[in-house]
Amino acid sequence: MSHKRIPKRKAAFAAGTVVALGAAAILLPNANASQDGSSNDAAALAPKTLKATDASDLASQLEKMLGDAFAGSYYDSDSRQLVVNVISGDKNVVVQAKKAGAKVREVDNSLTELAAGAKTLKEQATIPGTSWAVDPRTNKILVTADSTVTGDKWNTIESTVKSLGSDMATIKKSAGTFKTFVSGGDAIFGGGARCSLGFNVTAGDGSPAFLTAGHCGVAAEQWSDTQDGQPVATVDQATFPGDGDFALVKYDDPATQAPSEVNVGGGQTVAINQAADAEVGAQVFRMGSTTGLADGQVLGLDATVNYPEGTVTGLIQTDVCAEPGDSGGSLFTQDGSAIGLTSGGSGDCTVGGETFFQPVTTALQAVGATLGAGDAAGGAGAGDDQAGGGEAGAGAGAGAGDEAGAGGDAGAGAGEEAGAGGDASASPGEEAGAGQEVGGEQAGGDVIGGEEAGNGQETGNGAGDAAGDAAGQTHN
Repeated sequence: MSHKRIPKRKAAFAAGTVVALGAAAILLPNANASQDGSSNDAAALAPKTLKATDASDLASQLEKMLGDAFAGSYYDSDSRQLVVNVISGDKNVVVQAKKAGAKVREVDNSLTELAAGAKTLKEQATIPGTSWAVDPRTNKILVTADSTVTGDKWNTIESTVKSLGSDMATIKKSAGTFKTFVSGGDAIFGGGARCSLGFNVTAGDGSPAFLTAGHCGVAAEQWSDTQDGQPVATVDQATFPGDGDFALVKYDDPATQAPSEVNVGGGQTVAINQAADAEVGAQVFRMGSTTGLADGQVLGLDATVNYPEGTVTGLIQTDVCAEPGDSGGSLFTQDGSAIGLTSGGSGDCTVGGETFFQPVTTALQAVGATLGAGDAAGGAGAGDDQAGGGEAGAGAGAGAGDEAGAGGDAGAGAGEEAGAGGDASASPGEEAGAGQEVGGEQAGGDVIGGEEAGNGQETGNGAGDAAGDAAGQTHN
């Protein structure tokens, strides 16, 4: 997935267009707008039907309105309603939440009590290979231990969880190993590491930049869009480990046009129009240079992960798969809201596992940047042609190392352009090598529109100009 820089190439996407995404062989319908109930009293207390991003906004409002009675919330994607936890006993609070449009559930554990439990875990069980996050659906702390947590380490984490009580915390084992998703390969490259670009932004001084994972930012100072190529961007700020996993990387060329979009392959893009907070239960999509497009649900917020390199706090926990090279890549919603940056986790896209993301809203605030890139936001920069027959969307050699991928007879060869309408692109239905489908056919489980792309390749996202296209490509 990409958010590519476009210094010389023309953008091959329609201005302001948000295309239907496909992930795990699911074509997404357009999200419906929020709907209010009727004016009678009964309807006024009925839960509203909401988009996930609207539910997140409502949850923030209710947290302020309800004060200490607010005990978390989550999004019921089946009914498309916000479920709000409130401390049992205050009927006035229940009525307030219902009038605001939420479905209300009375629970026992307050956010203060859950925070105290998390503090105990931090003090007594900060062990590499463990994580914990509040799960509002159970009103408990979900603790996870990976396969490296055995013997005395397992005994310590298990006994700490038991000391909190079964009504406060639960523990589960993960078959994988918690790690950051850095890898060697294509995408954005720095110091022997490969990462993915997350979202293009405008730095506080007005210069074009992008967000990626902090562990990528501390791994190398300069980043290239081709392996062994000349640097195109330099790290300005990076946080990892500690209070997050994010980095601000500024493009070296101040004239770089960095559109606010995610390239999902096949010349198709999703315009990114805002940054939003995650809501537990919401469906989200991740794009990465290794595994392409994948989808899943938000499982927990304010997660603490104890990586081998150190503890990282304030993350989003999901069940979206990721693999090495996907680090830094974009987590977003179908309606174009930027949610997170891929940090790390366990498992892969074959067996699944837990995956953690840096919230975009927190990262933007910390580095003093704003989402998008001026007049380039949501489309090509000024003066760029936007016709579908233009050159590869932000850049392009397809597939790992500029090649179209195994069997890529119809894909772009090394250095050729693979964007929508480009001469080297595979036409709909043609093969471009084993891997992700970007045109309606099967490609590693990700259906995006009709062509097959090389393994891990994002059409129009290759290593030709992949600094922005590298979004979603490196640190997984």
